[in-house]
Amino acid sequence: MLVRVMNRSGGSNGSVGPGPARRHGARAARPAGARGILATVAVAVLAAATLIATGTPSGASGPGDEGVRPAASAPAPASGADRDGAAMREADVAYHGHVSLWGGRVGVWLTTANHGPAPVSGATVRLRFSVPLDPAATLPSSCLRTGAATVQCGSGSMRAAGSGVRIALDVAVVGEPAEVGLDIDTAWNGGTDDRNPANNTHRVLAPATGDPYSF
Repeated sequence: MLVRVMNRSGGSNGSVGPGPARRHGARAARPAGARGILATVAVAVLAAATLIATGTPSGASGPGDEGVRPAASAPAPASGADRDGAAMREADVAYHGHVSLWGGRVGVWLTTANHGPAPVSGATVRLRFSVPLDPAATLPSSCLRTGAATVQCGSGSMRAAGSGVRIALDVAVVGEPAEVGLDIDTAWNGGTDDRNPANNTHRVLAPATGDPYSF
């Protein structure tokens, strides 16, 4: 038996028979816009899951897209390296001589040397007296007064396993002390690495006897 169904406007939507065929045909198709929204949501959820799991945005690992990476720390210079990281040449600067004190005057006779293995372009020996020098004291041309009781002298260039120069000072001190102490060391060694300071660092005490006290 056929049944005619009337819509609300009074029109007919045609004759349909009973059974599943009619019920299936009556289900409305899902709009295309809704399908697009669901697909977008699914992609967003997948991207969020990838970010949480790896800490990296999806697709950020391809060539040419390195992302932000921590900078590698530069290696520290090795021992015996200069500020540019270059290996320093090794030399062994040495000073030997004697000191005398008499009548308010002090005399220093000093010989410089380099035991190598590298040559030295020029060393500067520093002499620090325990008493101030006379302001009018005259110094050799290779020496310079850098304080009331301090003098620095240049050695000139020294080849490897070679000697430098002889430095001789005969200067008046302030007053007539019973003794004078003298500290000797290197203020500059030509940029070389001197691993044996024992032969260029000395302390000498000279009583006012006029006798030579060696170092």
